[in-house]
Amino acid sequence: MGARRLLKYAAPAIALALLRPGVAFGAEPANAKVSVSDTIWVVITAMLVMFMQAGFAMVETGFTRAKNACNILMKNLMDFSVGSVVYWAVGFGVMFGEGNSLFGTSGWFLNDSGKTFESLAWANVPLEGKYFFQLVFCATAATIVSGAMAGRTKFVAYIVYSAAISAIIYPIVGHWICGGGWLSNLGFADFAGSTVVHSVGGWLGLVGAIVLGARIGKYGPDRKARAIPGHSIPLAALGVFILWFGWFGFNPGSTMAAVPGVARIAVTTNLGAAAGAIGGMLTAWIIFKKPDISMTLNGALAGLVGITAPCAFVAAWAAVVIGLVAGALCVLAVLLLDRILKVDDPVGAVSVHGVCGAWGTLAVGLFGQKALGIARDGLFYGGGLRQLGVQAVGVVSVFAWCVVAGLALFYAIKFAMGLRVSKEEELRGMDVGEHGMEAYSGFQIFSST
Repeated sequence: MGARRLLKYAAPAIALALLRPGVAFGAEPANAKVSVSDTIWVVITAMLVMFMQAGFAMVETGFTRAKNACNILMKNLMDFSVGSVVYWAVGFGVMFGEGNSLFGTSGWFLNDSGKTFESLAWANVPLEGKYFFQLVFCATAATIVSGAMAGRTKFVAYIVYSAAISAIIYPIVGHWICGGGWLSNLGFADFAGSTVVHSVGGWLGLVGAIVLGARIGKYGPDRKARAIPGHSIPLAALGVFILWFGWFGFNPGSTMAAVPGVARIAVTTNLGAAAGAIGGMLTAWIIFKKPDISMTLNGALAGLVGITAPCAFVAAWAAVVIGLVAGALCVLAVLLLDRILKVDDPVGAVSVHGVCGAWGTLAVGLFGQKALGIARDGLFYGGGLRQLGVQAVGVVSVFAWCVVAGLALFYAIKFAMGLRVSKEEELRGMDVGEHGMEAYSGFQIFSST
């Protein structure tokens, strides 16, 4: 039998085997069903989300000064490395363990979780696949915080708070919303994590930036904000394109199954990002009289964050509106924090992830459609204020949790080991002070601010 003829007869059987669920795997309960196609989809999209770590690294490095580039890269490397172990040991069990609706109280270590996760019925994927997919989201929440606190945070302090976020702070919010907790029972909807991931990172970054204080030279004697330009806009732009690409794993992958609906989610995700870039550009153009590239780049990210919660529940036109509003909100929030509230956020992480995460979550209650999988229609589809009210409760409660937990965490670190580097180390740059090297050897320029 020739190779072509063999392939002709074998291909349907191979395809059927790939699509057919029913293989017991790993630590799943004996009666669990596993789909090979769903598993492949989940693992590949998780890999895309993991690659977003590179995007965050480039954005944060480009938007900050050259003397701190190695430090930023180390933080993005280590929050994923530390988070992988800590979330495996503690966080995943807290997030999805059986227990009361406030905290997931059972389950430590993934290998011991056969009994703990017997009720974890979502997705026809092995337990390891579920862990891996949830891990990359946890790492995203942790890495957002580093951007808001860039340029003056001790590296060892960063390792400690990144571990705490991965072990406790993020998983508790995840349990409320994704793990059968009280917000999910209330009907709160956040498809891919505008609040679960992005607002958690953004609000913790806000608290951290306040506890740390501004970078040296950011505010003059008159308390007016001074621009501290990032050293490489090309790196920042590369990071945004990587993040945009990775978001096609973030949102469509959250179906946890290879289903036709991923195509529509990919379209709403892309439209939200594109509209966010346009909204950011137009808002900056009106305010600054120039189409500012940094604001436009952050506008694209703001659109992505905004569409993350409603991506599966809204029509394409609504995705455009959500993105446009997110892009404009991002610019306005940056100016509010920088000029009025005097919060020094070097990369705009609070505005992009905190503010626009809240907006995207509320947008579910405005534009969501019951026909697309949400429990109730949003306000603009005749559903009244019920879903919008539930979404608002979720936004406020997660904000409150992050503020309380963040204050406790950052002040504990501050008093126990110190949170901020010395003035001399900050001025010279943390690449030399913390890591003993330079990102651009022979090209370093030191300044007194």
